[in-house]
Amino acid sequence: MDDFVKAINDLITDHWVKFVVAAGFTGLGWLVGRWRARREWQKREFFHRVNFSLNSIIDGTLKIRTLAEKTCSDVFLNETAVKEITAAAQKTTAGLPLIPMAKDDCWFYLNAVLNEISEQFASGLMAREAGKGATSTQYVICLTNEADGEVKTRKIRAQILRKDLLTNLPQETPTFESPNHRVRWETLMYLAKTYQKEPWQFLTVEIVT
Repeated sequence: MDDFVKAINDLITDHWVKFVVAAGFTGLGWLVGRWRARREWQKREFFHRVNFSLNSIIDGTLKIRTLAEKTCSDVFLNETAVKEITAAAQKTTAGLPLIPMAKDDCWFYLNAVLNEISEQFASGLMAREAGKGATSTQYVICLTNEADGEVKTRKIRAQILRKDLLTNLPQETPTFESPNHRVRWETLMYLAKTYQKEPWQFLTVEIVT
């Protein structure tokens, strides 16, 4: 027992500076984390999150439904990619909701989103492969951060809507389930125009149900 105590004392004596530094960095990391969390909550900005948002127009009403919400690190799987996309998301402005990305990078980010969506609906693919009957629908995805003041929370949103809806939005403004859904309608109109000019900012995904 005495040998054990002596060994512990020797370890502390030889490495006490390392222990203090490690404890200091741990405490600093905790404080920074608390500060960031408080700032995010106060500003209602959660750029480390990806919201998968399905947009539909049913019976003349705009429907916005969340399919999933995950951390950026769970979706993009690379620390550098996460840092770049969260930084880019903070550059959007009112009326320009698409997250600015280099053309060569777009596919990699959108494909990561596509993989997450495909995983959710994998059962449909298996049912079709087994000949059990299934319905295939093409959807378009893109990445936005709506910066309008009416948006309650700002975060990265993977916008998802049927391709035929994106290319044929109704001329008349739909009914909104909530007044702040006006921002999403303006986003969809912007996306429809951009899709015609810059299709590389979008990716098509087949969903089988």
